[in-house]
Amino acid sequence: MTPIHHKLLKTAFAIGLCILALTQFASAQSRDGFSNLIDGHSLDGWNIIGNANWNIGKGMIEGKSTPNSAGFLVSQDSYKNFIIRAEFWSDEDANSGIFIRCQNRNKIGADSCYEVNIFDKRPDQSYATGAIVDVAKVNPAPKAAGRWNTYEIIANGGHFKIIFNGQVTVEDGQDNKFAEGPIALQSAGGIVRFRSLLIKKI
Repeated sequence: MTPIHHKLLKTAFAIGLCILALTQFASAQSRDGFSNLIDGHSLDGWNIIGNANWNIGKGMIEGKSTPNSAGFLVSQDSYKNFIIRAEFWSDEDANSGIFIRCQNRNKIGADSCYEVNIFDKRPDQSYATGAIVDVAKVNPAPKAAGRWNTYEIIANGGHFKIIFNGQVTVEDGQDNKFAEGPIALQSAGGIVRFRSLLIKKI
């Protein structure tokens, strides 16, 4: 075997190992009971509310908003008790969030949903990124802008836990107003991107 053939064989073997690892990872996700609500090339399973500019492609959903445009993607399915694992990117001006257990599909807000915030520049920092608006404060508020981040959201009855990039920002949120409802992704300022929204019912 020539040195070139040997190098090509090693490269092919390395690629094969990577593919195997990715396959095993996807299989593990399936075994763990999570399903991804974002397919990266369509808005299947979602309804558009408002006039934000939503773009789909490259394995993610991107929302762009201006002072005169804002809106939501609202899931067609409803969820009660669950774990969400999300990956998102936001710019410095992003006003976004993951709304859960929404009560009115056509009127999304913190008064009718639980809003897990993505809003670094929120004037009241106690309910900025990492908090559940009007339910559980964060101190200090972490910053999300300019990088990919992870959220883990656990909603079980009236108990809530939020983990941002591995850091617990809400340890034991308590509220019983809303028991079940759809999920909504917000675009109310700047740019936000979601490339994964895994959910498992509990």
